[in-house]
Amino acid sequence: MYCVDKALEFQTARRRCVARGKERSTSFVCSYCRNLVLTQAWVSGVQNRNHCPYCLHSRHLDLEQPGDRLSACKGIMRPIGVTLKKTHKKYGARNAGELMLIHQCQECGKLSINRIAADDDPQAILAVFIASLSLDPARHTLLAHSGIQPLNEQDMPVLRRGLFGAIEMAFTRD
Repeated sequence: MYCVDKALEFQTARRRCVARGKERSTSFVCSYCRNLVLTQAWVSGVQNRNHCPYCLHSRHLDLEQPGDRLSACKGIMRPIGVTLKKTHKKYGARNAGELMLIHQCQECGKLSINRIAADDDPQAILAVFIASLSLDPARHTLLAHSGIQPLNEQDMPVLRRGLFGAIEMAFTRD
């Protein structure tokens, strides 16, 4: 059922993008794993594809805002964790918000958060989360100074629900 819902979301997103003339035909080769990455919004579910759906690495392209492509650095950005983009809804749940990848540039050290795309490998995201549980204290301090709070062990149910949906959660309760 979850896959059917996602397929319907892809179709709806594709129709919207094509109707608005925003469908891009550009693709790129990942600088890290060398896989071909499609950037069409109807595939990824995001307007500004900036990371590989297989290895989750990115390039430091944006300077001020997503999609501006004004950064001169162009370094490889490594996924170092997962966070929640906090919702501004008055009655939002404590752990509500969109799952976001935390990237750090390997050249200049800049931190950024990026939307998880619909075609990102959920197992790769889970692996990034598990690796982030052993981040060094200096990196935690840097994240805190940047206003980024990575998910921790207690947030595992939130992460699994975001990646695999409520159906998967029902199967893991036993």
